Amino acid sequence: MWDVGEEHAFHHLFDGYATLVRISFRRGRATGAHRQIESEAYKAARARGRPLLREFSHCPAPANLLDRLGNLVGLVTGAALTDNPNSAVLPLGDGRVMCLTETTKSSVLIDPDTLETLERFRYTDRLGGMVQSAHPIVTESEFLTLLPDLARPGHLVVRMEAGSNERKAIGRVDCRGGPSPGWLHSFAVTEKYVVVPEMPLRYSSASLLKSELAEFYAFEWLPASGSYMHVMCKSTGKTVASVEVPPFMAIHFINAYEEEADDVPGGRPAAVVVDCCEHYGDPAIIEALVLNRLRSFRDKDVLPNARVGRFRIPLDGSPFGELETALDPEEHGRGMDMCSINPVWLGRRYRYVYACGACRPCNFPNMLTKVDLVEKATNWHEKGSVPSEPFFVARPGATDEDDGVVISIVSSDNGEGYALVLDATTFEEIGRVRFPYGLPYGFHGCWIPVKD
Repeated sequence: MWDVGEEHAFHHLFDGYATLVRISFRRGRATGAHRQIESEAYKAARARGRPLLREFSHCPAPANLLDRLGNLVGLVTGAALTDNPNSAVLPLGDGRVMCLTETTKSSVLIDPDTLETLERFRYTDRLGGMVQSAHPIVTESEFLTLLPDLARPGHLVVRMEAGSNERKAIGRVDCRGGPSPGWLHSFAVTEKYVVVPEMPLRYSSASLLKSELAEFYAFEWLPASGSYMHVMCKSTGKTVASVEVPPFMAIHFINAYEEEADDVPGGRPAAVVVDCCEHYGDPAIIEALVLNRLRSFRDKDVLPNARVGRFRIPLDGSPFGELETALDPEEHGRGMDMCSINPVWLGRRYRYVYACGACRPCNFPNMLTKVDLVEKATNWHEKGSVPSEPFFVARPGATDEDDGVVISIVSSDNGEGYALVLDATTFEEIGRVRFPYGLPYGFHGCWIPVKD
């Protein structure tokens, strides 16, 4: 929801108050529903007719010195930050379902059947932290995330066991650039390691402390501060590699895996390979997602270029890592983002990525793409339709990586909204579930199987 009251409209795509959309498949039929998440930020805005907390690009202006001091206290305590969980929906390993965004207080539990907002997820540890990765790594056994430290630039790597509310620190990665940590919306893991990216789009301490917007809202683009990739061992918490890499801009990481040395099979990996949706070291994608631009330039070819960027991080102590293009960007229209994989291949050498791409001219990703990292990409596009992140659902009993279906929630400029189901192997349409009304654009989704 990007409009609040009669007079206030949000500025940026990332500001909208979170709406849950659900499609349920049972006995050959599908039903749909939607519901707003009842965050404190949403309820306060509805009551007052305007946003009261700091959102991605919205910063309430202090009226006087007392207001400014109150905002400063609110930022230090986290009270002035939004709890609007509009980034991700995550089925935890114990059956609970969590929604969240980059503020720690945004972690809430929802009922996947009724879509009711149940309660805030209360962490029972004392690790604190006002911000977190918007995309933790969640498996049946654990929940891994990063907590940026703005005071001593770095990231705390934490783990929470399934069924627990207590995070435990694995270790800490110190940032090598400065003066603050790089923005970290997502990260990657392998079977042995956690990969912590550090790009030159950095948190702006001045923006937070002064309650003012920075160059990129809460961030500054500081290319002279350098770009780095850090690798931490999951079992010891020690940083085993910290390398400088070419400048990069990545919101979403795809996957990572370990690359064995040719002469020592089965020994310590020679390198870690990390794939991401990379914007050629240019933060222009942030401004490209301003709402009036999205509404005004629909038929203009103004979407910034993106690719499958592949990092190679050596584990032999070398000071530098590599960044290359893993696939011809023309295969997906130079618009790669909003990615997912078969979760069984998390942290392993894999082949297929499902993502949003670009059928140009366009100002926003407007097609779905199956990227085959060995051969090429296969695309689905329907004029006037804007799909959300596609996610993979394996066929029961499947062993092949792409044996299953891909589901995306699609918004259409003719007022339609529907769930699209594609064959993950051929990328041909199997069917669609139409809503009786239009749907606003959505970000990330998940599949929650019914337990017998």
